[in-house]
Amino acid sequence: MTPERLAAVAVPELALRAGVVRRGERAVPEEIPIAFSYGGTTHAVMMATPADLEDFAVGFSLTEGVISDPAEIIGIEVVDEGRGIDVQVTLADPVADALRSRRRQMAGPVGCGLCGIESIEQALRPVRSVGDGNLRLRSEEIVDAVRTLGGAQHLNRRTHAVHGAGFYVPGKGLVAIREDVGRHNALDKLCGAVITAGLRGADGVVVVTSRLSVEMIQKTAILGSRFLLAVSAPTRLAIEAAEQAGMTLVAVVRGEDFEVFTYADRILFPGAVADVA
Repeated sequence: MTPERLAAVAVPELALRAGVVRRGERAVPEEIPIAFSYGGTTHAVMMATPADLEDFAVGFSLTEGVISDPAEIIGIEVVDEGRGIDVQVTLADPVADALRSRRRQMAGPVGCGLCGIESIEQALRPVRSVGDGNLRLRSEEIVDAVRTLGGAQHLNRRTHAVHGAGFYVPGKGLVAIREDVGRHNALDKLCGAVITAGLRGADGVVVVTSRLSVEMIQKTAILGSRFLLAVSAPTRLAIEAAEQAGMTLVAVVRGEDFEVFTYADRILFPGAVADVA
């Protein structure tokens, strides 16, 4: 069971507003070390908001390639260690053996350079193809998805300091949302929530409140969604990765305006597309 940790706490502040100085309180998000351990060995430590940690464990394990199917996780135990939380994940024996073997292969003499090469190749690993499908988005659905996500961010409404990731299904609206101080963490949590709920990534749209880096494309592709919407701009590498994955990338969604960077044929616009001279 997840430890009873607050996602946000009230802290004292001294604020200047309209020329008047006042003492008061402000809600700020919690940020603590979250360790993911497999077979008793710590695999990674993330600075994250201590909420939805089971979803986080499933999503992280999947998007980081530890597992290929949620059924390969036998159990998850969340252990409060005081200054941080250890999420202990038990894997099926063949998967656990493969992870141990991979760790041994990556462990080499100090200074050999192999670990750095492994890390670079992992960061630039090929993006999974999401293929094509029948799902198309109307421009008003893109606007609605981002607007709905903003309205559903209860933690951000209190703190104004966390990212959000949502799963939007046309005709149903926003069916899942997760928040975290880290944009990657929020997306991992969302992936875990979507998979645990038995939803298919191909049936909906991932929408995030952050900029789009290549990792966000990689994680969305693993979930299987063909659409990724964001309020901020993408990097060049993110655009290349979306092209490779077959993913429609929509960014800089502000009000009723947005920009499409890849596979724009899946977007149904209300009028003709005009070329800028």
